[in-house]
Parts: sequence; structure tokens; C-alpha cells
Amino acid sequence: MEDNYEAKAGEADSESPVYSQMSIEYVSSQVKKAQKKGMIQGLLIALGIALVSGILIAGVSVVRMIMNGSLYSKLLGSSASSVLDRKSINKLDELYSLIDKTYIEDVDKEDLQEGLYKGLLESLDDPYSVYYTKEEFNQMMEDTSGTFEGIGAYLTQDPDTQVITVVKPIKDSPAEAAGILADDVLVEVDGEDITGQDLNLVVSKLRGPKGTEVKVGVYREGEEDVLTFPIVRDEITTLSVDYEMFDDDIGYIAISEFADATAEQFYEAYDDLESQGMKSLIIDLRSNGGGYVDVSVEIADKLVKEGVIVSVKDKHGLSYKYEDKGDENYLKIPCVLLVDGNTASASEILTGALRDYDLATIIGTKTFGKGITQNIMPLGDGSGVKITGSTYYTPDGENIHGVGIEPDIEVELDYDKYKEEGIDNQLEAAKEYLKKQ
Repeated sequence: MEDNYEAKAGEADSESPVYSQMSIEYVSSQVKKAQKKGMIQGLLIALGIALVSGILIAGVSVVRMIMNGSLYSKLLGSSASSVLDRKSINKLDELYSLIDKTYIEDVDKEDLQEGLYKGLLESLDDPYSVYYTKEEFNQMMEDTSGTFEGIGAYLTQDPDTQVITVVKPIKDSPAEAAGILADDVLVEVDGEDITGQDLNLVVSKLRGPKGTEVKVGVYREGEEDVLTFPIVRDEITTLSVDYEMFDDDIGYIAISEFADATAEQFYEAYDDLESQGMKSLIIDLRSNGGGYVDVSVEIADKLVKEGVIVSVKDKHGLSYKYEDKGDENYLKIPCVLLVDGNTASASEILTGALRDYDLATIIGTKTFGKGITQNIMPLGDGSGVKITGSTYYTPDGENIHGVGIEPDIEVELDYDKYKEEGIDNQLEAAKEYLKKQ
């Protein structure tokens, strides 16, 4: 990877503009509010930025649908229960005519149509049910490949405040080289105020061809002005699993997301650590916003001896159980799960399974509490939708939506010590616990 970035680590443009449309004090208050509530809409990789695993939602399933004809015919349909009847269609035509004739500026018909589609999903008042344009949908589906062109940083967006925060830059990425840090609040892209913009839109602004430059403005706690970093985009290959062996034969596996290749990467890491004589294991799910349910289940299958891993139920009462049928591949050594308020969705499926079968001790802080799953469905014109379709339950029958999973041993991360000294007190607590087992 080339080190041709215009701003090295720790440096920013000397002429950082004052953030005008949202005061530093307001941004700071909203960030603290978001951090206190531990809320994320979904963890995304800012590979300019990439939507990880379809926005890292648990239970993403791609449903092939053949939908021909206009939007009207799609919505009107042939059944009496269709959302739009002829009266509704006429009203839409009337509204469009009024806008076209009286609105002070020129109107793009395609923009109005896209707004209509988005509005249908927004009317559900569910932050996880979303309509995507063709470009947005293609981006989302491509992002599971693990290779992107962009800046390389993990982001979250609070669904209430809409504040976009950097979870951490990807190791050896342009974002890291430029000086982007964890907890930076994204406020500008190429001089444009992105306050309140949808994360997917910001994603499209940050992504771009390798070698091109984007200027990223961030608010950093303790700074009076916005810091602006010129970042040269690059091709970034993401690994969702990182691992190493600590002293005392303590294996460590960190999972950043549950993407297509995550289970295979986890198996390789586990087997390698086992061949090195691993006697205990730490699985780090902190800041893992989720991903594919089947990938989470596949990993749990290697750890659980037998039994139900997770159950899902839809609005019609139809349920499906993911089960481990039983084999010799299961966890036989002491294990710690590291979790925090950003451990969500598919991560909580794995956490719930290991907890209910008493296979791991949970250390950290309470998880996010996302106990619902979404389906991703393409539409005939290349656009698509993501719709909440089911609720999931842990092996003991618990739905953790809005509740989260409490740790067995609560340990708050000491941010100051981590930033200043590089000491991860939660990880150290996990090591000390396993040394005593």
C-alpha cells in the first residue's frame, strides 16, 4: 500500500474552518448523548465508506424478486389490499402537477420519485427499514467482497442525533495515515457540511477511485475548531478477523463484522491458535455491529456442542431454528467474550448462544440490544429495500431487543488510559480472569 498521503499521522490542515452550522458545543453534547446511550444504527466501514454486510444488520437475506412495470403497477397490484388504489395514484399525480407548476425552482422528476420510494419505507418509523437507490444498493451488495476503494475507517451513526462518529480507522489505511482517530465526529466532506445527512449518502461522498483525494473535516474533543484532513483514497482489503497468541497460551480472536468470509477466517484463526497450544480463548466482539445471521451461526456451530443456536420468528408466527446437530468440534477450554455498547445484532446472537450454554464468561459493558433481523430485497430496476422481517431469540428463548445482554463481569473501558498509554483495561481484565481458570 503506497504512503502517498498528503497529511501524515497526527497532522491536519493549518487552516481548519470554524464549524458554522452546528456549534462545537452542540456536536459535543450530541456525541456524549450518543455515547451514553450506546446507540448505533449500524457499523460501517468508511472505505470511502463501505456498508459492511449490508449495513451490518443481523439476518440479512437476499430475496430474488422479479418486479416489472412502473412503480404504480408495483404498488397498485391486483389485490384489494394494495397500498395504492386508483384514488391514491390520482392524488400523487395531482401533487406532482402542483409541485411542477408552482414550486419556485426546477424539479427533477426522478428525484421526486426516489423521494416517494424512500418515504414509503420511512413511514414505517423503523430506522432499519430503508429504500436504496440503484447506486446505493450496488454499493451495499459489493461491499461484502472485502475489497474497496476509499479512506478506510469504521463509522457509526446515532439514529436519534444523526451524529456520525469514527469507531476506529482501519489498520494501515489512508484514514489512519492521515491522522483520523477513534471518536472523531465527522462533520465535513470536501468542505460540505454533512450534518444530519444519511450515513449512506456520506458513504458515497467518501468512496472514490484509488489515488483521488477527499478532505475530511472532524470535530475532536478538546479542539476548538474543526480539523480538516486531506486523505488520498486507496484500495483497501478488509479482514474481519484478527488474532494472536498472548502469554500463558491465551488465544485472542477479534471479529469486526460477520461478512461472507468471516466464518472461514475464524476457523483458520482458531485452528492455528489450537495448533500453537491454546489453553484458553478471548473472543473480542467490541464495536462489532453485526452482519449475516448465518455467518454468526456458523461460528457458533464450531463452539456449541449441540442444540439450538438461535430462533427467528416473523409477523405471521412462522419460526425457524438454527441448530447445531452435535459433533466433536466444540469449545472445551475457558473462554471470555469481550463486549460493549456497540456489540449488536449478529454479535449478540453469538454472545447469547455462548452465554446460554455456559461456554463463555462475558466481560465488558452491556451490549446494544438489537433483537430483530432484516431482509435485503432487490427490485427490478436495480434499486432495493431493507425491511425488518423477524425477531430472534437466544437458545433460552430470550429476545434481547431494546434490552441488550449484561456482562458477567462489568468493566468500563478506560478511554484516557487507552488513548494515552495504549492500555486496554478490558482486554487486560479478560487475560487476568483466564489466568485464574
